[in-house]
Amino acid sequence: MNLTNKVLIGMGAGLLVGLGLNFSHTYLFDNALLVPGTFVNDQVINGFFHVAGKLFVNALKMLVVPLVLFSLICGVCGIGDVRLLGRIGGKSFVLYLLTTAIAIATAIALAAGFGIGSGIEKSAESTFTGKEAPPLSEVLIKIIPSNPIDAMANGDMLPVIFFAILFGVSILLVGKKAKPIVTNFELLNEVMMKMVGLIMSTAPYAVFCLLAKSMAQLGVPLLLELISYVAVLVFALLLHLFVTLQGVLFLFSGLSPLKLLSKIRNVQVFAFSTSSSNATIPVTLRTTTERIGVNNSVASFTVPFGATINMDGTAIMQGVATVFIANIYGVELGLVGYLTVILMSVLASIGTAGVPGVGLIMLSMVFAQVGLPVEGIGLILGVDRLLDMIRTAVNVSGDIVVSTVVAKSEGKLDLKVFNDPNAGIFDEGQTHFDESMEQELAQAVTQTHDTN
Repeated sequence: MNLTNKVLIGMGAGLLVGLGLNFSHTYLFDNALLVPGTFVNDQVINGFFHVAGKLFVNALKMLVVPLVLFSLICGVCGIGDVRLLGRIGGKSFVLYLLTTAIAIATAIALAAGFGIGSGIEKSAESTFTGKEAPPLSEVLIKIIPSNPIDAMANGDMLPVIFFAILFGVSILLVGKKAKPIVTNFELLNEVMMKMVGLIMSTAPYAVFCLLAKSMAQLGVPLLLELISYVAVLVFALLLHLFVTLQGVLFLFSGLSPLKLLSKIRNVQVFAFSTSSSNATIPVTLRTTTERIGVNNSVASFTVPFGATINMDGTAIMQGVATVFIANIYGVELGLVGYLTVILMSVLASIGTAGVPGVGLIMLSMVFAQVGLPVEGIGLILGVDRLLDMIRTAVNVSGDIVVSTVVAKSEGKLDLKVFNDPNAGIFDEGQTHFDESMEQELAQAVTQTHDTN
């Protein structure tokens, strides 16, 4: 059985176990199973499941900065033409903003059409304190890091991307003398991809723990209470994933959407499980280059860039949530209000790039701009974890679609790999150690040590 199927089984089992625990807590144990102090809550949910899932997510995050750094430097050197890099950046930026605008417009149209939130009484106990988003000027200034090591330590992707591009361009300017450096970076990049493989081999078990914990804590009664909001938002997300993004792929590249969708299931499951586009970058990069055939010179830029600014799923949440809360509070937004929401969402996708809790920060900005009470966000916080998982899967799918379109337009897509259903499938044999190679490396290290 290949890794993707194992991960899907782990995902299904985690969903069933988590929902089973929550159902038992609500309907069989009179809300006494998952309370603090019980064995199931303290030792299973917040003990084993929490620790195992967190270890896996941390392991993925551990790879992000070195993988993006080495991969992007190799990508810039592989392009060999700085002007081509500018075209790749411009095309990906425009496509990311275009898909975000389409996403928010679709979400508003669906939410307004279904009239969700009408007739629901607001809860006085639901509160939310909004965080202030940084101004766009501050975000732009921080793109150039005063200390690149600090940016890497904090996982600030835009400064890391800028430094890696500048470093790669500088290597090109040095010329042939820098060839040993390029070779070393290519080897380091290959080592990092092996690390991705090692961590991915534990994915089925980690995905089970992550989903079991999330579903157990979700709360079935709350889900039923907000069923109209959840249903419309999930429908809008799936519509964007299967219609809008695949339409963009076919329109701008002529490639088969079905072939692409069949190859990105593992990335979607990882994104769904971790709720983090940044944490999924190692898996997204590996899938984009090895499964789809996008050249590393393109993917090394478009994937981390998209994980930072591509907010399709978040924009859809903003559109649906805005209409939902407006209907609950009896606020008539009108055409101008809806257009304001679209514009704010597109701009905020740039202005809040890389900020923790970006979805709720952007939503509070939108609410303040159109005159909705920010505390209304508290009404939907209970189900936001589940919906965050789905919209992250949509976000990373958008990253891959844009990467594929840009690569095809620049002649940087290997069509043989794209059309081969078995290309790049993870082989667990890749994580097995070669004993003869281990001994050879050990002898080389020993000889070097003895000589010194």
